[in-house]
Amino acid sequence: MNTLAVSSIVASGRVEIANTRRQALTIAKARIVLVGGLFSVMAVIALLRVVYLGLFEGTPANASDLGLTPQRGDIVDRNGVPLARAFPAYALWYNPDALGDSGTPLVRPVKEVAIALNQIFPDMDVAQTAARLASGRPGYLRRRILPEEANRIHALGEPALEFPRETERFYPQGSLAAHVLGFVGADGHGHVGMEGVFDKRLTDPATRGTPAMLSLDSRVQGALEDELLRGIADTNAKGAAGLVLDVETGEVLALASLPSFNPNLIDNAGAANIFNRVTNQVYELGSTFKPITVAAAIDAGTVTDLSRRYQSGQPLQIGGFRIRDSHNFGPSLNVPEALIHSSNIVTAQVADELGGPRLNAIMRSLGMNERPYIELPARGFPLWPKGEWPRITTMTVSYGHGIAVTPLHLATAYAALVNGGIWRPATLRKVAPGEVIQGRRVFKASTSARMRQLLRMIVVDGTGKKANALGYRVGGKTGSAEKPGVGGYQRSSLVSTFAAAFPMDHPRYVIIAMLDEPQGTAATSGQRTAGWNAAPIVGRVVPRIGPLLGIMPEPHRDVDISDLSPLVGNGDGE
Repeated sequence: MNTLAVSSIVASGRVEIANTRRQALTIAKARIVLVGGLFSVMAVIALLRVVYLGLFEGTPANASDLGLTPQRGDIVDRNGVPLARAFPAYALWYNPDALGDSGTPLVRPVKEVAIALNQIFPDMDVAQTAARLASGRPGYLRRRILPEEANRIHALGEPALEFPRETERFYPQGSLAAHVLGFVGADGHGHVGMEGVFDKRLTDPATRGTPAMLSLDSRVQGALEDELLRGIADTNAKGAAGLVLDVETGEVLALASLPSFNPNLIDNAGAANIFNRVTNQVYELGSTFKPITVAAAIDAGTVTDLSRRYQSGQPLQIGGFRIRDSHNFGPSLNVPEALIHSSNIVTAQVADELGGPRLNAIMRSLGMNERPYIELPARGFPLWPKGEWPRITTMTVSYGHGIAVTPLHLATAYAALVNGGIWRPATLRKVAPGEVIQGRRVFKASTSARMRQLLRMIVVDGTGKKANALGYRVGGKTGSAEKPGVGGYQRSSLVSTFAAAFPMDHPRYVIIAMLDEPQGTAATSGQRTAGWNAAPIVGRVVPRIGPLLGIMPEPHRDVDISDLSPLVGNGDGE
């Protein structure tokens, strides 16, 4: 083979190699284009699927299975602070069939296992636990245990002691606002409070991902509960109740019934305190009704001259009934003096001139004849005098006797008394900014303006002096009423209440503080009446919550009462 032939063979080989490379490159490019096209198609399909789900299917039903939503929705206060949450936890379950139908439930003797469990949980009674294990019935031995406790139980080597992982309800603030929240029972449903009211919303996959927001402010709630507890301690009272209410929207910022309970641990002791004194218990609230009576009389035009004097030196004899005052305030009093000293005699005369039908109508317009308006299921029905009110009923109702309502009734009534005359129902729902809450007119705006002056005077010069908080222009009225019992009213058992609002030149909030059966102690100079025990609670609460609610003290600002001050003398009352 000559040189030319060899060169031709080499050249042709190179051409063939080049062609092969070109073909391989083309195939590779085609493959890349194909793969890229497939990915593009898949991306488009995925995008279309996402759009379809977003437009037509909303929240997937199995979102909770993916860990996207809790098994039960959260409850938060108006600022987003969590009040109730759901989280996974272990429980202790007794399964007597774990070793089979023919075997014994436990490896070791029942009592030995009970003692071992007591060593892990010292509060578990050995005898009760042993009886529970010996019964052969499956069930919870403990609803919530820690992981380390589960490990110790596992080390016992008892297959019948199981610890399933479950969703538990937790209340991070403990007993705070317990009567508002309620609790979640072993059945997984809410009970008593807003847990029960919101039960469907909190468990619905479509809604449980968004927290349920209440009108409560946990800071205000904490301050109110703290001062009510102090009031109980100072007076050895049986219990207490209180609330803070927005006078324009009806929003409840705090609601407390004491003693309270811990919704994290509902035991026999806690169950006894579930009853809500604010919304479910009715009381004769005594002299706190006097401003309502006076407002009704001013509105009706039966009181036009506040300087007019009424007889006060002698008890009123109405049939076989005598209306008395706690003190002798002199031969006569005008309306401002009657409120400042808390005269039953004068208030009864004002109501007598007003008449039963008109006082009855005012009380009805304030909702005093029906259960209080609020979302909570526990709402007490008032003790309401039926039929046409005779003269004596009209007189006694005027100063808060012969009629029993809840503290919530009183709060919404005082809101209407000071907010320009509009009654609105209370709510535990946070009202959106700008939302207009409908109500009904009960008093003229001019009457409400006059009552703001009179309520302020009671705190400045009258029985409510201990409620005065410098710079906050507090106004309000005391009420000390004997509890009815077997054989009549019990002089040794009082309900002491202070109903207040602030700041009185532009009222924003109503506060109710009530003590159930306070005793005269050193802290109250031996006195049991509201001016000595309930009023000081309000006087301490207001400076604590005012700045939290955007109300700062203004020591040099006050309500203009210059036209009424000359009408008022000096003296004490209740």
